[in-house]
Amino acid sequence: MKIDLTKSDTFERLKAVQALMLIMDPELGINIVDMGLIYDLDLNDPGRITVTMTLSSAYCPMGDAIVNGVENTLQCIFPHKVVHIDLVWDPIWTPDRITEEGKRLLNNE
Repeated sequence: MKIDLTKSDTFERLKAVQALMLIMDPELGINIVDMGLIYDLDLNDPGRITVTMTLSSAYCPMGDAIVNGVENTLQCIFPHKVVHIDLVWDPIWTPDRITEEGKRLLNNE
């Protein structure tokens, strides 16, 4: 996920991404950011965070746990905001979405 350092929400975005990096995909053992499951963070509304994300498949057995982890983690970090999760299936997740850091972590296990 790229972060534009010239935007006014950079600090909050960095805080959110760091928090999301604590949530692990239990199947691959890497965080959901490096796995490429987070497509977008919208912080434009001062009272709301919208996370656009996907799962590795529509039938992911840990999908509810991952989505709840995203919501709970961001709610703890930003208690003054409503957290909205927009779970999407387009574009579909593929292993190509794994970041270089994620690939490095997978190869070290």
